[in-house]
Amino acid sequence: MALSDRTNNSHHAQWWRSLDHVSLSCVGALIALGYILMLAASPAVAHRIGASRNMFILKQVVFLALAGAVVIVTSRLTPRMVLRIALIGGVMALGATFMTLIHGMEIKGARRWIALPLMSVQPSEFLKPCFAVVTGWLLNLRYEKTLSNGWRFPGRLVACGVYLVIAALLQAQPDIGMLSVISMVFITQLFIDGLPIIVFGMLVSAALGAFGVAYLVFEHVHSRVQRFLHPDVGDHYQIDTSMRAFGNGGLLGRGPGEGRVKDLLPDAHADFVFSVAGEEYGFVMCLFIIALFTILVFSTLNRLLEEKNPFIILSTSGLITGFGLQAFVNMGSSLHLIPTKGMTLPFISYGGSSALSVALTIGIALALTRHRAKPGLFTPASHEANTRLSAPSKKEE
Repeated sequence: MALSDRTNNSHHAQWWRSLDHVSLSCVGALIALGYILMLAASPAVAHRIGASRNMFILKQVVFLALAGAVVIVTSRLTPRMVLRIALIGGVMALGATFMTLIHGMEIKGARRWIALPLMSVQPSEFLKPCFAVVTGWLLNLRYEKTLSNGWRFPGRLVACGVYLVIAALLQAQPDIGMLSVISMVFITQLFIDGLPIIVFGMLVSAALGAFGVAYLVFEHVHSRVQRFLHPDVGDHYQIDTSMRAFGNGGLLGRGPGEGRVKDLLPDAHADFVFSVAGEEYGFVMCLFIIALFTILVFSTLNRLLEEKNPFIILSTSGLITGFGLQAFVNMGSSLHLIPTKGMTLPFISYGGSSALSVALTIGIALALTRHRAKPGLFTPASHEANTRLSAPSKKEE
């Protein structure tokens, strides 16, 4: 019996019917493009560092296969299970991020990675999805919990404390790009939670002020902004090479395997994989990739329009904000629309930590936006909107 058959009431069939098929299809397409573009971009990088031609390809095949599995498995979780995983995973990621300051690998002046036998891990990547869910829960608790003195649980205050701890760790590494993404996630959640507009404006001003301080304090931030604002200052090799790739590709590209600029780009398989897509497959492929990310983001947000549970709305909004911002930063950097920033293109760039973190992000978003039906009835998610996370049904437990 087909999973889409409405008479099929098995657990698998109910999961399949409740899922956001548009977003899942976009994820599948992005993973497929990740395989294709890794075949194009990575051999030249491997050759330059004296490694096996297929080293990055074989590793990424494993990473993307695991990422696909993580998306599917995570999408089957209930909101309560999502929260438990976010709490446990968040504590572990926070501890591991702290350990990078002591035992982390130093690369280009930053300590962001922990070396493992088969790969290096960037723990802060896993902070992003866990942080979005935990802060969504904390912000929702002020509607759910009343303290013994009659006051509401200070969810916003506790969430701010969690954010400040994470911000201090990321600043110490330093990882200003990751800090910026997590800051935008938190500011978005506070805005949706109904933070007074004056306070929201003060937060935005503080964020801009913090960026100004980073510009003055961190040499790499200052250098990137200066090179963006003043094309005649500093080394523009990577961005000039990237722009040449898009120019060489034109409308339809040079063809699979025919790109030449990828042989010159040091990070063609990671930060500048979008440039490889532009040269080999052209403007049309670039538009297709942008469309996939756009559709995935708006499909997820569209599912929230019928949702009434604050935890699901706040958590999913934070998750999809971080995901969409990461994609924008990578593509915007490649096109010289913003200062360059070493941030991967979700599901497409090389990287195990990034692939698994993004898979966890989208898997949780799919889990939270599923249509949850009452027994024998397939109805929108608003049916369980009044069932708060703090008081789940026995079925959810």
